[in-house]
Amino acid sequence: MKRILILESNESFANELSTYFTEKGYEVAGVTGDGAEGMKLLQSTAPSVVVLSLLLKNGDGFTVMEAAKSGGKKVDFIVLGNFSDDKIISRAIALGARYYLMKPVPAELVGERVAEVLEEGTPRAEKYVRRRACSLDGRISDILISIGIPPHIKGYIYLREGIKLTVNDPHMIDNVTKGLYPIIGETFGTTASKVERAIRHAIEVAWNKGRVDAINAIFGARVYIGTEKPTNSEFIALVADKLILESMV
Repeated sequence: MKRILILESNESFANELSTYFTEKGYEVAGVTGDGAEGMKLLQSTAPSVVVLSLLLKNGDGFTVMEAAKSGGKKVDFIVLGNFSDDKIISRAIALGARYYLMKPVPAELVGERVAEVLEEGTPRAEKYVRRRACSLDGRISDILISIGIPPHIKGYIYLREGIKLTVNDPHMIDNVTKGLYPIIGETFGTTASKVERAIRHAIEVAWNKGRVDAINAIFGARVYIGTEKPTNSEFIALVADKLILESMV
């Protein structure tokens, strides 16, 4: 049985998560809001995934992740945080976070991310059947955060929506000005021109942070070099193509 450890200082939300995972057929290895107790449970219960809040008593979430890493403990973390600072998010990812979810977050979304992480260990045939049913949001978010686009800026949300639309209909990228941008704008109650500017700004943020190596690592090749920067449509198409290819593996 797949075992989930919940380290969450908000007792009400911790109980909600525990109930959710139990009803979904998971084994809940333990529930605590204490960091020191969490590290003991991590060692004694060998969970498949740890749902981890950064704010804990007697040691924060980073302390737990650092202890797991230094102890050679192989475990996947779904990190829950109240901070949108990209330095904090990058640190969490560097320490082993598979996803970073901003609070407040529904238990159902946490469950989706846990399922996506655990799915990687399922047989390929089963994975292929189930993959299209899984939300694209988590994978897109993982890519955007990894290259330095913080989730608190508007361009992040618009990019995620644009990539998702393009994955579902690749022809959308053929006319971003009259097709994709207006659809995104209508979804979020804004104009197509504001969508275009926000997406351009989000891409500039990543490039200004010098994350080109991280970008090339994600796409598995030297896609961009130095200060070379893609257009909005090029970037959306690049990420969408990667996700489409992943769904075929």
